[in-house]
Amino acid sequence: MVFVSAYFSGSETGMMTLNRYKLRHQAKSGHRAARRVEKLLRRPDRLISLVLIGNNLVNILASSLATIVGMRLYGDAGVAIATGILTFAVLVFAEVLPKTVAALYPDKVAYPSSLLLGPLQIIMMPLVWLLNSITRVLMRMVGIKTDAAISSALSKEELRTIVYESRSLMSNRNQDMLLSVLDLEKVNVDDIMVPRNEIVGIDINDDWKSIARQLSHSPHGRIVLYRNSLDDTVGMLRVREAWRLMTEKKEFNKETLLRAADEIYYIPEGTPLNTQLVKFQRNKKKVGLVVDEYGDIKGLVTIEDILEEIVGDFTTSMSPSLAEEVMPQSDGSVLIEGSANIREINKAFNWTLPEEEARTINGMLLEVLQEIPSANTRVKIGNYDIDILDVQENMVKQVRIKPKKTVKESVGS
Repeated sequence: MVFVSAYFSGSETGMMTLNRYKLRHQAKSGHRAARRVEKLLRRPDRLISLVLIGNNLVNILASSLATIVGMRLYGDAGVAIATGILTFAVLVFAEVLPKTVAALYPDKVAYPSSLLLGPLQIIMMPLVWLLNSITRVLMRMVGIKTDAAISSALSKEELRTIVYESRSLMSNRNQDMLLSVLDLEKVNVDDIMVPRNEIVGIDINDDWKSIARQLSHSPHGRIVLYRNSLDDTVGMLRVREAWRLMTEKKEFNKETLLRAADEIYYIPEGTPLNTQLVKFQRNKKKVGLVVDEYGDIKGLVTIEDILEEIVGDFTTSMSPSLAEEVMPQSDGSVLIEGSANIREINKAFNWTLPEEEARTINGMLLEVLQEIPSANTRVKIGNYDIDILDVQENMVKQVRIKPKKTVKESVGS
């Protein structure tokens, strides 16, 4: 009876400890044992009732038999002796040992157990049904809903935890890419856009030689065409198309250039990256201008910028990489360019610099100070000491940031 009880205890723990997503994958792949177990777990209430019925029956029977044997051998004292011995045997051999083994190796316990549990469930179905019916009635009497659906869907935070715990099964690069996909909705176009002052464009009112020279030396695939000011955009020109027209047409002038330009695609500020990626795909666009609520242009975003958020920087990127903008020092501080992206710095150094109001170090300092600072100024923001080293052209060019030690770190050191 003790060994039978161990079988039921181990089977219950093994079934409930199984990785449901791994089980589902194996079942879809045609694994017979996985299919049997998945079928049993579709109604966990029936499975638990079956296991408990079997476990309690054999335990009660074992107790009765031990009591009879004890009384025949030692009289009234035999009841106490049998109780002590049976309690020890049940705890060790029918509960702790089988459940521990099943928790450590759920696949090896649950799959073979399903061979017997399946037929047993059919044989004992009337008793299982009666027990479940009584249980549901009692639960309803105390106000517990019995028809609540149990969802197996995972939240984004749960998916993130699974990715973190799969470190030994995938490369760090693939792990970072999966985490970046989950973070897309937390990042919007304002965080990755090329700011207005860095947008490369051609003033269509310039003389033709200047326009041709800019086209010939452009490092970008697309260029904004505008009149006098970037606020008066007239189109988005594909440089490759312009080069083709230069070589094929004898007459290549401003009118030809304007006809070759595509219509400007505008993106509202604050659009999450996952939403914008879908919009780029749906509208068959690769680049757009970010505008605020008043229609003023704030920056430029390309589909490559969004993809870089997932897979990392491309070698063809014209913007400086984070490695070129930061320089860690031996004293624990970091020299950082004022144009460096705050979010990338936080990710790289596991910092918590404020990134809600500004996207660059320069913007953050201007937001905090409400004025253009002078060089050799020290600013404290949160847990960071920031020394402003260089200010040029109304912009902070370089700073030194050093995180202050917390109380825990000071005690530990």
